[in-house]
Amino acid sequence: MGQDNFTPLKRSSTGAAAGGVLPTTNAASAANGRTGRGAMPRGRQIQKTFNNIKITILCGFVTILVLRGTIGVNFSSPDEETINQQLIEEANRVLAEIRSDVDPDDPDEPSDSETNPNATYSLGPKISSWDLDRKAWLSHNAEFPSHVDGKPKILLVTGSTPKPCDNPIGDHYLLKSVKNKIDYCRLHGIEIIYNMAHLDKELSGYWAKLPLLRKLMLSHPEIEWIWWMDSDAMFTDMVFELPMDKYKDYNLVVHGYHDLMFIQKSWIALNTGSFLFRNCQWSLDLLDAWAPYGPKGVIRDEAGKIMTAYLKGRPAFEADDQSALIYLLLTQKDKWIDKVFIESEFYLHGYWVGLVDRYEEMMEKYHPGLGDERWPFVTHFVGCKPCGSYGDYPVERCLKSMERAFNFADNQVIKLYGFGHRGLLSPKIKRIRNDTAAPLEFVDQFRHSVTDKSGSQN
Repeated sequence: MGQDNFTPLKRSSTGAAAGGVLPTTNAASAANGRTGRGAMPRGRQIQKTFNNIKITILCGFVTILVLRGTIGVNFSSPDEETINQQLIEEANRVLAEIRSDVDPDDPDEPSDSETNPNATYSLGPKISSWDLDRKAWLSHNAEFPSHVDGKPKILLVTGSTPKPCDNPIGDHYLLKSVKNKIDYCRLHGIEIIYNMAHLDKELSGYWAKLPLLRKLMLSHPEIEWIWWMDSDAMFTDMVFELPMDKYKDYNLVVHGYHDLMFIQKSWIALNTGSFLFRNCQWSLDLLDAWAPYGPKGVIRDEAGKIMTAYLKGRPAFEADDQSALIYLLLTQKDKWIDKVFIESEFYLHGYWVGLVDRYEEMMEKYHPGLGDERWPFVTHFVGCKPCGSYGDYPVERCLKSMERAFNFADNQVIKLYGFGHRGLLSPKIKRIRNDTAAPLEFVDQFRHSVTDKSGSQN
């Protein structure tokens, strides 16, 4: 199939935001004829409660069995042994259900059906007056300003799947990753949301971020910029601050390279693991144009074929959000590109290979606040998949590198308290200065390093 014959498909939707009234996510869902997802169906509530009760009972039986084995007394008959084995099997079944995304016996759960390729798809009701609606809302809600002290409000958004990681150690590194993001946001006055819900089953995998971003824009009109960051990315320059003044005339900020984008048309010209969207009508329109490539099944498969044929170096696989964005911006350049800032002066996305092994050199020669190859702002572990059962790199190498990145960043935070890690591979810390009777001197030094945008601090 050639690209001229491919039309991104949308699911039909009707209705629009009422004039002068701020659209909300609940109103959007109702207008689109969808059942609200905020409350759990009663059948699922009962099933979950029943599972919890069974787990409690099973844990009690397991405790009794362990105690009996410990003291060396066996009161069980062969029938009891059979019952015990059945209990263990039932426990494993219940735990497997909890790890799954689906409650198979829940009658209130709608059945999955593949998107009709002849229907149209959309993220929700078409909204055409968001800039005016949002401006009116902000004027009537002065207690929720979009700018504070001249700086735009930023909301960092990240998340992971609702079920536990396939690899148990992956949950530990997800925790470290979110701790790292919370630290950076706390230091720079940025709000943060961690999402673990699939808002649209048709937009799974790489695409799950799109419906979430739209919901957050409409639900938080006081937020000026929404910043998406993948769960496998970490801040590694805790001092560097985004140069938001540079983006005052743009609506999308994404890391990339102009030559790869416009000359080579490479499928890795941009990286959607870390990017910023302004909360405005333009962004809603771009999401509306971007999302139709993503519904799983025939649509995503056919779109992937078109992108592989169009973008240099792209392997043959289903459409992903990054390739779709590049394809959209190149094929509809006149419509979108004027409001896109392709950032390459610092590492809004820094590919981890070639960075994590140079941290000691960076600490010896440079200092935080630079954000570029000398001291990367973000280190992104593309291809590692610590939460999955597979990846493009050996698990041991990925986990070792993520540990180094976390400790490299954490040293910049716990320095305020007079501590540092014993090494970049060690979770243990050591005292790096003695307590004094004038602790505010160190607080002032730390605060000045965070607020100094010039990058001249030592």
